[in-house]
Amino acid sequence: MSKIHIHRVDIQFGDCDPAGIVFFPNFLRWMDESSLAFFMACGVPPWRELVKTRGIVGTPLLEVHTKFFRSATYGETIEIHTSIEEWQAKVFKHRHVVRRGETLICEGIEVRAFVRRDPAEPDRLRAIAIPEDIKAVCL
Repeated sequence: MSKIHIHRVDIQFGDCDPAGIVFFPNFLRWMDESSLAFFMACGVPPWRELVKTRGIVGTPLLEVHTKFFRSATYGETIEIHTSIEEWQAKVFKHRHVVRRGETLICEGIEVRAFVRRDPAEPDRLRAIAIPEDIKAVCL
């Protein structure tokens, strides 16, 4: 099991559709924010620093699954509880549990990979083995 980081979001009016319900892509945006916040809370430098020091561009999203249980609206604060559910050789699964207080709003699983630019094709990103030092600080 990994560490758990809690990312808080204050929902704004502009995050909602005309019915006052959070427009679903915003949950994916907040999960993406929480992904980076998780690594930084674990002590991993921001991607802009890692690209300079180690060539790691970041952890792009490869796959996402989200299940919604309740709606949310503006004026509410939600918490995204982010952890790493599984480490594989080149990919990992980020788990996000979104709550408003004790109420479960949604859950999401993201499959991501650490990537570098391909030296032979600089416009192309290539997945690399999960860096052991990064994995260690996240456990």
